[in-house]
Order: sequence, then C-alpha cells, then structure tokens
Amino acid sequence: MPKQHRGVGMNILANKNIRQLFRRISVCIVAITLLSGAFLAAGSKYMAVCIWVCLPCMGIAVLGFCHDYFRKQSRTIEDAVSQVREYISGNRDARIESSEEGELYRLLHEVNTLAAILNAHAENEGRAKQFLRDTISDISHQLKTPLAALNIYNGIIREEAGDASTVREFVDSSEQELDRIQALVQNLLNVAKFDADIIELNREIQNVSEMMEDVGKRFAFRAAQEGKEILLEGEEALTLSCDRSWLTEAVGNVVKNALDHTREGGTIRIEWTQAASTMRILVKDNGTGIHPEDLYHIFKRFYRSRFSEDVQGIGLGLPLAKSITEAHGGSLKVDSQLGMGSTFLFLFPINLQSQR
Repeated sequence: MPKQHRGVGMNILANKNIRQLFRRISVCIVAITLLSGAFLAAGSKYMAVCIWVCLPCMGIAVLGFCHDYFRKQSRTIEDAVSQVREYISGNRDARIESSEEGELYRLLHEVNTLAAILNAHAENEGRAKQFLRDTISDISHQLKTPLAALNIYNGIIREEAGDASTVREFVDSSEQELDRIQALVQNLLNVAKFDADIIELNREIQNVSEMMEDVGKRFAFRAAQEGKEILLEGEEALTLSCDRSWLTEAVGNVVKNALDHTREGGTIRIEWTQAASTMRILVKDNGTGIHPEDLYHIFKRFYRSRFSEDVQGIGLGLPLAKSITEAHGGSLKVDSQLGMGSTFLFLFPINLQSQR
C-alpha cells in the first residue's frame, strides 16, 4: 500500500506545471521561514511585524501561485472540450494537445486514442457498407436479368400458342409464379438494404392523396379480379415530407396483406388525416383478422402463423413496411379482431411534414 501512494505522488509530480507550483510554494515557505528567523534573532519586539506582514504575504503569494496553476489547467480543459465538440460535429481530425506528462495529459491522450479507434471503426463500417452496397447491386442485376428473360419467353410462347388453351393456361400460371419470384427478390433486396443501412431517403413534399391513389391503382386490377373493393378517403390538400417511392411501397405492402386476408366481397379502406401533432395513414379491412397469438410477431421477418390461410406469403412485406416507416421517423401499429378485420395505422410526426 505505501508503494502505491508513492507511485501516485510520483505521477502527480510528473507534470511540469505541478512541479513548478510545488517549487514556488516551497521557495515561498523557505523565504518566510528565513525572514521569520531573522526577525526572531533581532528581538521579540519584531514578532508582531513578522505575524502581520510575513504570514499574509506568504498566503497571498501561495494563492497567486495556485491561481496561475488552475488558470492554466482550466485553459487546457477548455481546449480539450473544444476539440471534443469539434469531433462530435464531424471533424474526425480533431485532436487534443497532450504532449506533456502527468495524469491529466494521460487522460487526454487516452481520449485521442479513443477518437482514433472510433475513426478506424467508422472506416471499417464504411467499407463494409460499400461492400454490401456493391454485393446487393450485383445480386439484383444477376437475379433480375434472367427473370426479365423468362417473362419475354413467356410472352413469345403466349403469342405462338394461338388457340392452344392448355399452353396458355400454363403460361398464365408461369407468369404468376414469375411475378411472385420478382416480388420476393425485390423484398429480399429491400430488406437487405435497410439492414445494411445504405438506404438514402429522397424526402420531398408530396401530396398524400396522389400517393394513395397510386397505391389504389396498383392493386385495382387484382381487387377487381378477386371481387374486392379498395376505397380511398382523405383531404386532397394534405402533404407529407417523404420519399414517395418508399412510402408508397410501405403502404402498398400493407394493402397487399389486406387483400391476401380478405375474402371475396371484402373492402379495404385507405384513409389519411392530419391531427394536431401527426399525419395518420390508415389501412383497414374487414377480412379474417389476426389471431391474438400472432399480433406480437407479425412484424418479424419470415414469421408464418400456424393459423394463417395464406400459403404464398413468406413474411417480408409487413417487416419491410415497418422499416420504411421508421426510416421516415414514424411508427406502424396494428389493431385486429379475429374474424372482424385488421387496422394498420401509420403515424408520422408533424415536424416531418408541411402544407404546400
């Protein structure tokens, strides 16, 4: 234990400013001691002078030395805080001057080391994201090219089939499966992009009514074929600051989910309103509803309910919709009653949108 105390003392004295402070105080004490000895040798009548002059002078001198030392320390700390703020503001080259010895400068040196480590991690993360970006781009190209070719081949077969009903039937089935594969591939790539944090949203002021009409048109043909109806309701003037492509993708995924779980004659409503602090987009259906056991899990990727009648979905549409919504600073909630239908609610803070 004594060795530890001596080590601490030696570390304190390693700083030249502290050594200078101790030297000054020591010199002051020695000088006052000698002066006091001189007064004592001269006679007891000078003792009062010694007390009223020498001791206050020594106190003032010590206070002056301490003030000078702490002023330098304060300047050093202020410079360090300034450099830390520079680093937080984005200047990755900001560093604290820590060339001297002592405990304080050792701490500042460790802060510089931490900054260097963070820079290294940021560079590694940047390279990893670039690698993922390139890989996703390559995968997208490699998958989309053969799918596009297969669609072309199907078109040619359809034209050449003439009245061969069996061939045309197989071509129709083939096209449906290719559409499913394309949708699956696109969802997988989009999920991978969000996981890699390489999505850059292009936010612009968009008319909500126009976006919801685009979503309705996208599924109008399917709804008509299946005997279902998509209804739109909301103010035409409302706007939202968002990435139009991604946000319509999110709402579209929820609408697709509603169509998947609504029987013939069912209705899917898309409504949008602006409250005092939020923009609300609601997708409501009167379909089969969601089992209470599944409500907590429906936004998990690849989740398949044991109660679901859907044999085609793989569980990517809703998680992707939630990721897109959260990337816009919003939230996606669901309320459902088994056999009564489901309601999905998109909420976006008011500060992310403005009126035209």
